[in-house]
Amino acid sequence: MLAKVSTAALLGIDAFRVELEVDLSRSGMPAFTMVGLAEGAVRESKERVFTALKNSGFRIPPSRITVNLAPADMRKEGSGYDLPLAAALLAASGVLPQVALDGWMLAGELSLDGQLKAVPGILPLALKAREQGARGLIVPPGNAAEAAVVEDVAVYAPETLADVVRLLTGELILEPVAPGVKALWEGRSGFHVDFSEVKGQEHAKRAIEIAAAGGHNLLFMGPPGSGKTMLASRIPTVLPPLEFDEALEVTKIYSVAGLLNGESLKVSRPFRSPHHTISHPGLVGGGAYPRPGEVSLSHRGVLFLDELPEFKKHVLEVLRQPLEDGHVTISRAAVSLTYPADVMLVAAMNPCPCGYLGDNKHACACSARQVGQYRSRISGPLLDRIDLHVEVPAVPYQDLKQSGVGADSASMRGRIEAARTVQANRYVGLPVRTNADLSGKLLDEHCAPGERGQDFLGKAVNSLGLSARAYTRILRIARTIADLEGAEHIGVPQLAEAVNYRSLDRGKS
Repeated sequence: MLAKVSTAALLGIDAFRVELEVDLSRSGMPAFTMVGLAEGAVRESKERVFTALKNSGFRIPPSRITVNLAPADMRKEGSGYDLPLAAALLAASGVLPQVALDGWMLAGELSLDGQLKAVPGILPLALKAREQGARGLIVPPGNAAEAAVVEDVAVYAPETLADVVRLLTGELILEPVAPGVKALWEGRSGFHVDFSEVKGQEHAKRAIEIAAAGGHNLLFMGPPGSGKTMLASRIPTVLPPLEFDEALEVTKIYSVAGLLNGESLKVSRPFRSPHHTISHPGLVGGGAYPRPGEVSLSHRGVLFLDELPEFKKHVLEVLRQPLEDGHVTISRAAVSLTYPADVMLVAAMNPCPCGYLGDNKHACACSARQVGQYRSRISGPLLDRIDLHVEVPAVPYQDLKQSGVGADSASMRGRIEAARTVQANRYVGLPVRTNADLSGKLLDEHCAPGERGQDFLGKAVNSLGLSARAYTRILRIARTIADLEGAEHIGVPQLAEAVNYRSLDRGKS
């Protein structure tokens, strides 16, 4: 007897429909064959499923069983096929009528006693179920809140395999899982840190305000203890809140990576700070079947690289394309996947190996050669992609002893959101969200300075030896400064401040 059940498989952060077909024949020797590019965990599901069926009180007679996962040319992985396989076996053996399975989508892992266990990637599956017009979606209780984020699809979360059978046959009445997304979205909590806690460093806060307003990348350079990490960790407090579509996009990435940790929706912008020993697959994604890396887990948020020169140079170089394109494509022999990677890169570094070059209170013990070798760990093309280079000197005692002064997160966020609104209105209908996305004709159209500005910028480019990419960065930064000031046109003051944020370029002249 033949039975079919619908489920889904992951391709990047999206899902595609999978028809799990089971043919159970009483003729011939008992055997179990699975086809359809199933990887290890899927093939092993046979042992879990048959044991769960037995311990749940169901008996599958000795038969010749063939399982097909269609489409057969797409790879399937993970333990989420346990539940649909069990349901299809029960239908093929006559315990469940096929009509009871029609229109449903199922996913979940089975424990040996028949309990349903959570699996990663349920949110993309729920989105696919809505797209397919499914009658309903059955998932483990641990995935219920995540799946219920998607509206217009009924989500059910029975606890055991026996409950699933009773639900499908109508013996058990379950209410669909309540979404609760609106309350979660409206109840977004604030942050536990604030820029008002940072003593001094007002020029660094100004640079952060510009970077956040225009979506620019940012590099802090200063001695140990000057507050670089403290500043970076507070950047999410001034970024505009996630739009709901952005939150869904971020949640899909974390769902696929198995990092939701019980959350149903990511309501705040990500902040990721990987250690400098990370490998390049860990940073941009990879593996035999590529998984998202830190640059994708930071999508729509902040990727903070502390002690930037300590990262392996070849690891940093793989960031060049994602920073430029806003996505990362990972190609393997079997598959090529694209993950989103629209991040605000924030990095921090010491000015020299000992950390005290230019510090008034500590003598630097590094030679010019050592300083040059230290900074050469960061390539010119990568530095060009970092818009603002900000020097963060040690904080004077008179600033440390003061309290209640300086910019706070609320006031900074208000100015940033106002500048973002200006950009949103300016770029309506264009493939651009912030000034950092401008290029080509759009850059010429929206960032063209006047005649005096052109003269000033030409002298700056020639004297500092700036690259073409650094030139466009300066124009973008100047456009953001003008937006923060409410100015329609870019003038010399905005250009001068923008050039001032290219300190490492000045250091090369």
